[in-house]
Amino acid sequence: MTSAVKLIRSETLADVAQYAYAATAPKDARLIFLAGACPLTCEGTTAAVGDYAGQAAACIETMVGALNAAGATIEDVISTRVLVASSRQADLVSAWNVVREAFGEHDAPSTLMGVTVLGYDDQLVEIEAVAAVMD
Repeated sequence: MTSAVKLIRSETLADVAQYAYAATAPKDARLIFLAGACPLTCEGTTAAVGDYAGQAAACIETMVGALNAAGATIEDVISTRVLVASSRQADLVSAWNVVREAFGEHDAPSTLMGVTVLGYDDQLVEIEAVAAVMD
């Protein structure tokens, strides 16, 4: 099934970004708003403590599970927000590289942000996403 999401690029904007600058979905698409995907194990503990890339991978796994439960895939994501509990750019990039690899060719618009703290003990990364599907 093809995705309802259309990624938008512009030749007038810098091409250094590793994602599309905008995305659209048809007016009759069903939007799916995901809660922030956290790096939690099935037992409710934080996975990959101290590891930005490991936590980003755990967040991707959680996000994909939530998408599947809603009848969507990663190719249906229309935008993301990646939150990283750090003021160091290298930590943000470490998490971002995992996210970018997971999305592959579907480089949906994204915002990468350093934040002060996240909600769970030892949590370093959280990923928010919105998806659009045609039923």
